[in-house]
Amino acid sequence: MFITFEGIEGSGKTTQLRRLADRLPEAVITKEPGGTPLADEIRGILLDARSRLDPLAELFLFAASRRQNVVEVIRPALDDGRVVLCDRFTDATLAYQGFGRLLDLDRLRMLNDWATGSLQPDLTVLFDLPEEVGLDRARSRNVEATKNEGRFEAEDLRFHRRVREGYLALAAAEPERTARRTMCSTE
Repeated sequence: MFITFEGIEGSGKTTQLRRLADRLPEAVITKEPGGTPLADEIRGILLDARSRLDPLAELFLFAASRRQNVVEVIRPALDDGRVVLCDRFTDATLAYQGFGRLLDLDRLRMLNDWATGSLQPDLTVLFDLPEEVGLDRARSRNVEATKNEGRFEAEDLRFHRRVREGYLALAAAEPERTARRTMCSTE
């Protein structure tokens, strides 16, 4: 089974993924961008607050990172019959680059399909939270722990509102695959 965890910045998806992983010690845990040595290097570029990426360059880097993760980690684990828990996947591209950056959704879907070899999650858990709350949480977390990964947190509130609206639209379009969990500010 392939389970993805999605949501805006600061929504709690990584924390909830870790909680489930503690109950499933045999599960393979991965993240996007990242998950392999090369994909982690790409992650460094994508999330570095100093990176000034063109939206299409950003998109292609996400696709390259995702491809490495699928080929080296996700597909082999699924082929071995293992459960895979992934912090973000293709829905993130649709939400962030499609709704957030206003890139063409049909082209993004084609690129996702190509990069993943048509791999789709069996279940996507969407953690929903008002964008103001999530952004405040993410920004305070970045100050404390991950100063080099603040590029998306630096985007304005309108961008994050579009991303959240995108996630909600994606969930509504595929209710059989998506479980939505509304988070409160203390979770």
